[in-house]
Amino acid sequence: MSEHPIEALMKTAMESIKEMVDVNTVVGDPVETPDGTIIIPISRLTCGFAAGGGEYTSSGEDEKSGENVPFGGGSGGGISVQPMGFLVVGGGHVRLLPVDGNKAVIDRIIDMAPQLASQLQSLFNKSTTDDNEEETLYQGGV
Repeated sequence: MSEHPIEALMKTAMESIKEMVDVNTVVGDPVETPDGTIIIPISRLTCGFAAGGGEYTSSGEDEKSGENVPFGGGSGGGISVQPMGFLVVGGGHVRLLPVDGNKAVIDRIIDMAPQLASQLQSLFNKSTTDDNEEETLYQGGV
């Protein structure tokens, strides 16, 4: 059985999309700063694809005659690349800095939560230690 014309249209469109899309489209080439920090751009890739067609006969022809009937069709595709953020690796930390300003504040707070918790814990431990030292000094001075 011979290949239907719509298959050729779909193959051509899919091969073209495949040529345009590779891993470097989503995860960009890393950039190293002078202090050794590595910045990697991250993008969102959205693809769309459509194909269709039909065979046509004139009003007086019989489709069952076995003759080749004309085919008309088309296919197309589209790609959208949207920057999402930057992966920053350096100083013993890995952070994702989002591009979207509205979500950036919330993401930044979530990203800093462990660091903030450890700082608060060390602050409370220091104040407890200072209180104990003051009590010892007060009791010893009487």
